[in-house]
Amino acid sequence: MSASVLIVDDDPVQRRLLEESVRRFGYEAQALESGTVAVEKLTAGADVDLLILDLVMPDLDGMGVMERLARAGVDLPVIVQTSRGGIDTVVGAMRAGAFDFIVKPVSQERLQVAIQNALKVRALEGEVRRSRRAPGAIGFRDIVTRSGEMDRVIRLGERAAASTIPVLIEGESGVGKELVARAIQSASDRRTKPFVTVNCGAIPENLVESTLFGHEKGAFTGAVDKHVGKFQEANGGTLFLDEVGELPPAIQVKLLRALQEGEIEPVGARRSVKVDFRLVSATNRRLVDMVKEGRFREDLYYRLNVFPIFVPPLRDRREDIPGLVEHFVRRIAAEEGKRRLTGVTEDALAMLQAYAWPGNIRQLENAVFRAVILSDGSHLTADEFPQIAAQVGHVSAVRRVAGADEAERAPPPPSVRETAASTGAHPAAPLATDGMIGVAVSQPKGTDPAPFGFLRSLADDGHIRTLALIEEEMIRLAIDHYGGRMAEVARRLGIGRSTLYRKLKEYGLADNADEPGVAAE
Repeated sequence: MSASVLIVDDDPVQRRLLEESVRRFGYEAQALESGTVAVEKLTAGADVDLLILDLVMPDLDGMGVMERLARAGVDLPVIVQTSRGGIDTVVGAMRAGAFDFIVKPVSQERLQVAIQNALKVRALEGEVRRSRRAPGAIGFRDIVTRSGEMDRVIRLGERAAASTIPVLIEGESGVGKELVARAIQSASDRRTKPFVTVNCGAIPENLVESTLFGHEKGAFTGAVDKHVGKFQEANGGTLFLDEVGELPPAIQVKLLRALQEGEIEPVGARRSVKVDFRLVSATNRRLVDMVKEGRFREDLYYRLNVFPIFVPPLRDRREDIPGLVEHFVRRIAAEEGKRRLTGVTEDALAMLQAYAWPGNIRQLENAVFRAVILSDGSHLTADEFPQIAAQVGHVSAVRRVAGADEAERAPPPPSVRETAASTGAHPAAPLATDGMIGVAVSQPKGTDPAPFGFLRSLADDGHIRTLALIEEEMIRLAIDHYGGRMAEVARRLGIGRSTLYRKLKEYGLADNADEPGVAAE
């Protein structure tokens, strides 16, 4: 996603020239003719990264605009421009907060350098501010999102922060559960107190009790000193138990007592210890299913699940991808010294939004990190994301995956069909990957079993399969994927439960609902 530049100038010819130049440089351009309107737009929270401001305007001049923005707390780099370039004017503009000063008419090279430098400094200043924060000091405003579903998560988190109610954050790996937990801590009365994180799945089973509750000296072989556990470390603050579903049954009992009584018993201790903590738990599993299977205590589940918050996967909030990509590009480019890198091309961004991201935000961040390292230009292109491009069917990626070095050096082919043909693939053969349909590198034989999650589009005779066959296979796949939970199957397929059961009968799958692998509802 390119940076957004706001141009404020009362001269229509100058506005049009600046707009064309800014867009030619690869940025988004907005233009206004009034300083007063610009102040109203920026103080209302407009999404703008840089302001190009004319100093001489009839209603409110450039100096007045910068003064009002400063009073309103709008932190934005400003490039001022004027036809009068005297030293007094330059000094006055810089004192008012301008980042750079250009004199009309400005050359294209000078304007481009000024914009690039301003955006780089803005990104670096943001990194400095984040690095100076106390550990865990992440607020809800720091969550990059434009999704309605994530707005609901934030609203729930803000309400939870106002009390000490136990919170259970559910969601797939990599969706940002710990980020939500830290935001709850930062918005609560315990913001200045410790935030202690424990990954329950990463602790050896024989050390879980000692790690969480502590131990006395000599409590067991090797306990040469007294150890304070995580509960006592979090005293007065927040304890975040990540992957809480991995706790052994014996530890679940002690955790339940800690929640009920507000006290813990270190290993080898003669008496209990009072602790004041706020518990936030997270899991990427369905704890209710673990309760039914007898792998998680039902009474503990209801203690943890007092205030549940579900963080949706990235594939269900694709509108967040542009903002996340821009955020990662700026941060990583600043860390890696990639001074020229300022954004991502529209084609690359469209490709990233087409991918399903099974690893969610963590996978997206790693993909951007690799792309930044590979890039030598001012914008990331689809060529810097070869793995993603290969799965969503980007043409250049298909050529590389097929190993067609000559095709890589040749001009781009006019159509995807011709590209597929040059790689030896069937011209109409799509490849389904992570739920996405793309261009196939090679067409598997009809007798080859499709991997889980793949749907074949061609029958053994080479003709397109009927919609009924594909629908039946999709329903089978959904039942298998969601463990026979028919309400979840219907919701994910986007149909009603009555429609689902009717289709089960039509395709002869009704008996599956009575199989042991299908959960009763």
